Amino acid sequence: MKILLTVHDKSIAPRFDQATEVIIAEHDGHRMVGDLRTIILSRRGAEDLSDLIVKAGIDCVICGGIEENYYRFFTWKKITVFDGIIGSHSEALQMAFSGTLRSGTILPSAIEVC
Repeated sequence: MKILLTVHDKSIAPRFDQATEVIIAEHDGHRMVGDLRTIILSRRGAEDLSDLIVKAGIDCVICGGIEENYYRFFTWKKITVFDGIIGSHSEALQMAFSGTLRSGTILPSAIEVC
């Protein structure tokens, strides 16, 4: 499975169309295959990012907020979308690998301790 995470700093980008970089990881169902690939985007925008997702053969997208039309397009293309994710991209990726990530998840890294 090829997973793409939209990233801003070390967190999941709050909005799909505002991501400044993406991370692509491959998982064979048991472990990660190869190294993480980081791609710095030349410009922000949902169309270019959507093209990258389709051309790269991505199976799963992990992002913050996403417009309904892009969400529907990806699900029509049989690409799983976990949206509304808040927190670090490394935590989100680990949860995706373990099968415990769900849309709307607020990760422990996002919770501030007072």
